[in-house]
Amino acid sequence: VQLVESGGGLVPPGGSLRLSCAASGFTFSTYAMSWYRQAPGKERELVAVVYNTGGSTDYVDSVKGRFTISRDNAKSTVYLQMNSLKPEDTAVYYCRARRGVIGYWGQGTQVTVSS
Repeated sequence: VQLVESGGGLVPPGGSLRLSCAASGFTFSTYAMSWYRQAPGKERELVAVVYNTGGSTDYVDSVKGRFTISRDNAKSTVYLQMNSLKPEDTAVYYCRARRGVIGYWGQGTQVTVSS
């Protein structure tokens, strides 16, 4: 099983980034896919989730209206479009796959929002 994140980097406040997470080794379409983030000295928090049934989504309040999670089951990839980025969005962003008690994590990608 592999989850490989990409798309992180340094962006000024107000900028945009799109993160990607390419999955392999499991039946992607049957798993809920999530993005988490962890800032220095803070706990890892759930940012957004897209469910495998119906494709419904949910977001933490701090990113609603700015971030959009989506999935492409044909490509086994989940995306996180991040707009209007703020310095407080700076963190390592992790992709997670979950189905019941089974869960997998990616290695993370750094997002830094700074002028």
